[in-house]
Amino acid sequence: MKVLIVEDDPLHRSYLHEAVSAALPECDLVIEAENGTLGEKLARDHKSAHVVMDLQMASRNGIEAARTIWKERPDTRILFWSNYADEAYVRGVSRIVPDGAAYGYVLKSASDERLKLALRSIFVEAQCVIDREVRGMQQKSLGQTRGFTDSEYEILVDIALGLTDRAIARRRNLSLRSVQNRLQALYEKLEVYQTAGMDDEEGRFNLRARAVTVAFLRKLLNYSALERAEAELADWLKTG
Repeated sequence: MKVLIVEDDPLHRSYLHEAVSAALPECDLVIEAENGTLGEKLARDHKSAHVVMDLQMASRNGIEAARTIWKERPDTRILFWSNYADEAYVRGVSRIVPDGAAYGYVLKSASDERLKLALRSIFVEAQCVIDREVRGMQQKSLGQTRGFTDSEYEILVDIALGLTDRAIARRRNLSLRSVQNRLQALYEKLEVYQTAGMDDEEGRFNLRARAVTVAFLRKLLNYSALERAEAELADWLKTG
């Protein structure tokens, strides 16, 4: 058995290496990658390797790396090991898991024994292991967003950030009409209505709509997910 650890923190990599060795005596090779890009390459080189994946990494995050790995080899068993159980990550993982895949989502705050049990359950017994807090966020996410699709959820975040229809279209590579159709469906689900207002100079923010709807929408969304979305938006504005 081979296990690939994808983790950008050297102390966490060392801890995972020890946990894998203790939990999986049948493992004869532990491979380490310090970011998602290298993780993808090593997963490709070691085709039968199981993967322990951090989610938040500076160079290509865990969701992006796992998507590539699963696209190339859908039967790969992946344990996501993360500090975060927020909506953005929970939805991101759920969106990319292939049908029938054995995978797990365990928080870094879990005990040593919990981690070792997850490693054996996923990599040896091909079971799925999801921490209770993560499972709770999955249920909370579905309840709060009333069953929105992933594309609707992305636009919901954009609305909460105050972007106009035109800015959303540019950011999501959609036509203006597609964005407006999706917004109409969202407004109906949320039972809120867009208030006409003045755009800023570049047509990115509808200031009155932001004032009317943002406070309400933020109640539906996880705070840390929005905080991360705001950072991504800042990067997009710099490059856009």
